[in-house]
Amino acid sequence: MKRIMLYLATNLAIIVVLSITLRLLGIGSLLDQQGVNLDINSLLVYAAVIGFTGSFISLVISKWTAKHMTGAKVITAPTTETERWLVNTVQNQARLAGIGMPEVAIYNADAPNAFATGMNRNNALVAVSSGLLQSMTRDEVEAVLAHEVSHVSNGDMVTMALIQGVINTFVIVLSRIIGHLVDRTVFKTERGHGPAFWITSIVAELVLGILASIIVMWFSRQREFRADAGAARLVGPGKMIAALQRLAGTSKQALPDQLNALGISGGQSKMSQLFMTHPHIEDRIAALRNLG
Repeated sequence: MKRIMLYLATNLAIIVVLSITLRLLGIGSLLDQQGVNLDINSLLVYAAVIGFTGSFISLVISKWTAKHMTGAKVITAPTTETERWLVNTVQNQARLAGIGMPEVAIYNADAPNAFATGMNRNNALVAVSSGLLQSMTRDEVEAVLAHEVSHVSNGDMVTMALIQGVINTFVIVLSRIIGHLVDRTVFKTERGHGPAFWITSIVAELVLGILASIIVMWFSRQREFRADAGAARLVGPGKMIAALQRLAGTSKQALPDQLNALGISGGQSKMSQLFMTHPHIEDRIAALRNLG
């Protein structure tokens, strides 16, 4: 699941570019009704176009971006016994999960981790780190692969795109409304919008975006539990518990900053639990034991 922070960062960059482009093209004038009040209907359309476009472009390029960011090498023709085992294991799990065969890749990193991404269930990528292959048993690696295959089977990236699109839309709408109110009530702009509108809107968008990420992080934690349960169905809860216990002993080995929240272990944040991308490993193990 090496994708959440990368996905969010890409999504934010696309929103910024689209906002600037539409503004330069004069489409931002839709936000002004007769130079006095915001046209809420036009604002909703404007926000939805930007919000969902950014989200779905991020989804479409997620696999390409993840490959280039991690340096993952797709196994096109296995040359070692380990590569053959990886491809065969993912192939069997994909068949059991009812999805198309994902691409299988290995990327060079000491920390044990893995990710899956892609815009649909039949065109995905599953990748594991070299550190994971070196530090885990075959049963544990099999469980990690099952966890990632379950993410693909659950359609988590599409759901993420929909959630992010809705959140983007409301963040843009609310930030423009706040900017409009500040421009009218504090700076007393009577017609059109002054610099205060755009400055306030940008600041409000950043603040609201951070607060809205709480929803994304909540969804991220819930899908970890679902992927763990899916892995338990594919390979048995014992293997998944063993893999998590192994990760618990190595979770302090962080990924690079831009990817730290995206791996299967996720790195346990010291921030408020509201902003954690992953549940505590102890909670995930307890949930698996309750499945029995």
